[in-house]
Amino acid sequence: MSFLTGFKKNLNRAGQSIMQKTGMVDKTVDDDFSEEYERFKLLEQKMEKLTRHAKDYQNAMRGVGASQMMIMQTMEQFYETEDANFAIYKQTMQRLDAAYKTGVDEVYTETVMAPLAKYCSYFPQVNEAIKRRQKKLLDYDTQRAKVHKLVERSASGYDSSVSNSNGLRRSDLPSEPTGMDKLSQAEQMANVAREMYESVNTVLINDLPQIISLRVPYLDPTFEALVKSQLTYNQLAFDHLSSMQNVFPQDEQDQQARVEDILQQMRSLTICGNV
Repeated sequence: MSFLTGFKKNLNRAGQSIMQKTGMVDKTVDDDFSEEYERFKLLEQKMEKLTRHAKDYQNAMRGVGASQMMIMQTMEQFYETEDANFAIYKQTMQRLDAAYKTGVDEVYTETVMAPLAKYCSYFPQVNEAIKRRQKKLLDYDTQRAKVHKLVERSASGYDSSVSNSNGLRRSDLPSEPTGMDKLSQAEQMANVAREMYESVNTVLINDLPQIISLRVPYLDPTFEALVKSQLTYNQLAFDHLSSMQNVFPQDEQDQQARVEDILQQMRSLTICGNV
């Protein structure tokens, strides 16, 4: 197909679409396709939303890990000499960060984000098929409209091939297709356009329900992987941080007393006397 031919087709389709919207010509309506199309668009919206939220969750977990490391690095600057307890905390955070990256983040990308992205990657292909259907439908409706006009002309008794504005008979003019010839050609073109439209339409009507029905069995393993990643993340944090339980005093009253003692020392300073 040359560029000019394609341009003319697109121009004709645009004109046909405008006339259909304004009610100037009839529009073919397929309720079966419309129902499946609405269900597909709803699935597409929900899957894209799920993918965004899944990515937001991963970014949030990465943010937590990054914040923990930044807190550790900032706290390290408070110690002029190495503190034994802080050294344990630093090692714990470093091990936890490494374990998260290999045991959670990489696995999450592979088992959650990749399957979601793969599923969503089919949507553009389906939408392209839907666009092709719409183009074929416009072509078919255009040919139907031409047939309808020729039938109306034939019914009214008007045949431009019988005479012209000068009153010359057809036998006096160069050979041209008769009204019936034009109608026959238009009907043939309409039949071809209908077959091309129905071919694409049938495929979509058959395949769209399958795409929709496969969503649950496809997403089940992904949902399981999501839950496992959450469990692994929290289990890693618990396992690493629980090892520090013996580092700090277990008595909360003793901890509060230590804090109060430091505050009292600060209050005794002249600069803090009014606090």
